[in-house]
Amino acid sequence: MEYDYIIVGSGFGGSVSALRLSKKGYKVLVVEKGKWYKAEDFPKTNWNFRKWLWMPYLRFFGIMKLSIFKHIAIISGTGVGGGSLVYANTLPTPKTAFFNSGSWKELNDWENELKPYYNEALRMLGAAQNPKLFDGDLGLKKVAEDLNIKKNFDTTRVAVFFGKPDQTVKDPYFNGEGPDRSGCNFCGACMTGCRYNAKNTLDKNYLYLAQKNGAEILAENEVVDVQPLGTADGSQGYEVSLKRSTRIFGKHQKIKAKGVIFSGGVLGTVKLLLKLKLKSLPNLSDKLGEDIRSNNETLISVSGLDKDKNYSKGIAIGSILDTDENSHLEICRYGEGSDAWKLAHLPYVTGSNVFSRLFKTLVKLLKNPVDYFKIYFVNGWAKNTVVLLFMQTLDSTLKFKRNALGQMTSTISTGKAPTPFIPESINLVKAYRKAINGVSTSFALETLAGIPSTAHILGGAVMGKDHSTGVIDKDNKVFGYKNMFVIDGAMISANPGVNPSLSITAIAERAMDQIPAKNELGKSDTLKKMNTGSSMMNSAEASNDISR
Repeated sequence: MEYDYIIVGSGFGGSVSALRLSKKGYKVLVVEKGKWYKAEDFPKTNWNFRKWLWMPYLRFFGIMKLSIFKHIAIISGTGVGGGSLVYANTLPTPKTAFFNSGSWKELNDWENELKPYYNEALRMLGAAQNPKLFDGDLGLKKVAEDLNIKKNFDTTRVAVFFGKPDQTVKDPYFNGEGPDRSGCNFCGACMTGCRYNAKNTLDKNYLYLAQKNGAEILAENEVVDVQPLGTADGSQGYEVSLKRSTRIFGKHQKIKAKGVIFSGGVLGTVKLLLKLKLKSLPNLSDKLGEDIRSNNETLISVSGLDKDKNYSKGIAIGSILDTDENSHLEICRYGEGSDAWKLAHLPYVTGSNVFSRLFKTLVKLLKNPVDYFKIYFVNGWAKNTVVLLFMQTLDSTLKFKRNALGQMTSTISTGKAPTPFIPESINLVKAYRKAINGVSTSFALETLAGIPSTAHILGGAVMGKDHSTGVIDKDNKVFGYKNMFVIDGAMISANPGVNPSLSITAIAERAMDQIPAKNELGKSDTLKKMNTGSSMMNSAEASNDISR
């Protein structure tokens, strides 16, 4: 069977591509490594490792993957719907600096160009302002007051259907064309998978509608090769080889397509393209794997010691504080009972080397044995803990490459190595700890190796004006190959400094808007331009407010 497009991955970029191409009359296949998950399939807590973690070598086929490199630990999503299954729903628009920096800054007036696509992304993802603050959010509000920046505190804009808690209604978003939805009950379990049908994951909007338009989704399969058919530039199409991702034994299959869209996220797309560059796709730019950004993040946990508080209540991220022009802080939570993260946490300490950090850790445990005993053995970790997600727009980059064993490794590209010990972050942890009467912990790798964690790895196949400066052009087309695109976090060409899902969705919408409908392919270039690339730019939505 031959398709017009095979889309590798079903996250934000892949889902947008599937819907827009299928609506334009193309025959589309989406290939997803992870599994299909319905609301009832998600784990009740993250102690259910089999459904929470993606570790195929242990036969765990859950929705969250943890990847550890020399310079960074990365949390990503796996399953039909990609990162939307495990992300914290948050949809901020980046500040102006994002649009005017990085390898893409000279290619377009991006801030104005993308406005209508941000609006369309917000509509499709069902964006709404969080209507309620809970204990964790009130702690952040107290920090804002203590720092005299109360005006910079706000609730988050999120992809959640609020409605009436636990009450099911007919599709509230797409004139009845979408699935039934239920109102959020603020259980805090967004990041282990919403079991209550309130989270606007991609399988409930873009992918759902794409299937209604004829797109096919093939789960539990991984793309292992993409070979041009005929001419080396792929102008005659591609042969895509697949293998089963959840079975030890299984036949490989080969499928033909006229075009290929890589949408597996940085860890999927960059890893695969680095492999393909060695043989199947040798004309890929040498910039592949460069300009990897961690969003300058730190993830530090603070556990409150007051028994009358419940920090698990709310949505995953319910509030946000812009701490200065380059930085902001968000409160993340897990649902009550999801305490598994405590197994990977040590007391939060800072220091220039591992020996000083280990010494400080021991001192903290000895000085506060009762507090840490409560955190690890008595109090429910999720009920008493928030994760402080700190982000910055300040830029530094890594480079991913393949080693002799075929594994992807990290090196420093520009700027300083990512660090969990950012002064602004350290001060905010202290302020929040004081505000809620708590103690702080962090992922053990930060203490032992000084490696920060991020849920927002970006870049590696960035935009450029030509083959020497980028992997793709301003319309997401891969340099050196015909009808091949990268549309996922790997395309992000500057540091957004905020949760990037909305930006990925908006840029994907724009990329798809440049592709003509299938029935227009034989028409003149003039007619194509009249009929494509303008539908959203000319829509009334272009005037909508996209501020956070």
